[in-house]
Amino acid sequence: MGLKKFKPTTPGQRHKINSTYKEVTTNIPEKSLVEGISKSGGRNNDGRMTMRYIGGGHKQKYRIIDFKRDKQDIPATVKTIEYDPNRTARIALLWYADGEKRYIIAPEGLKVGDTVLSGKTATPNVGHAMFLSDVPLGTVIHNIELKPGKGGAIARGAGTYAQLNARDGRYAIIKMPSGETRMILTTCMATIGSVSNSEHSLVVSGKAGRSRWLGRRPRVRGVVMNPVDHPMGGGEGRNSGGHPRSRNGVPAKGYKTRAKTKYSDKFIIDKRKK
Repeated sequence: MGLKKFKPTTPGQRHKINSTYKEVTTNIPEKSLVEGISKSGGRNNDGRMTMRYIGGGHKQKYRIIDFKRDKQDIPATVKTIEYDPNRTARIALLWYADGEKRYIIAPEGLKVGDTVLSGKTATPNVGHAMFLSDVPLGTVIHNIELKPGKGGAIARGAGTYAQLNARDGRYAIIKMPSGETRMILTTCMATIGSVSNSEHSLVVSGKAGRSRWLGRRPRVRGVVMNPVDHPMGGGEGRNSGGHPRSRNGVPAKGYKTRAKTKYSDKFIIDKRKK
């Protein structure tokens, strides 16, 4: 993974910083693991806009990702590292010894030709999926399950990772990407390593058109709206604003929206840093 800057031959190129895509080995996805996506443009079944600032975008196909890693004790070889338009991380195509093919989120350092394994016989190498009861303490992990067998839900974005700090009876104590420390059952699975494409946050699109390619329409600020449209709208000239809040009146910037009696509070040891 690397980044490249562009010569300012056009205004859109002047500030553009993009990935080199050196780690990507093919641009043709595995046909048996893709399916079509129909776009709604932010409209519901009546054709009315229910989500603003969505529309357009390039045609995409969805890659079916194996978040469960439930094909255990069968070795798989990494055939390709690919770009996925539906996520920030790269994906890897695995060919299992019994002939099955599956996509997984590619961890940092996984290369074509590597062998990965899942289950009790797996070792703590990059790309291997293990139960939290078997992962060595201090190991960096990603794609972590919250419920056994449900599939990985935590640390799936580009460059993210969590760390296994300790084990206490039935629970593993994990430091999350947000800084929160929480308990997760040791019967849950996780993949060793951090997620690939760690420099994704440094990419600069360079122009508004690239947002349109991604299906994002221009977002209008609340302070430039009229009072009928937003709590922060109205006022003479630039004398609008007020306390930061959403269009529905929910305060922003520091207002806690987490339920005080949320069931998962008992699993959280240390809340995330502000």
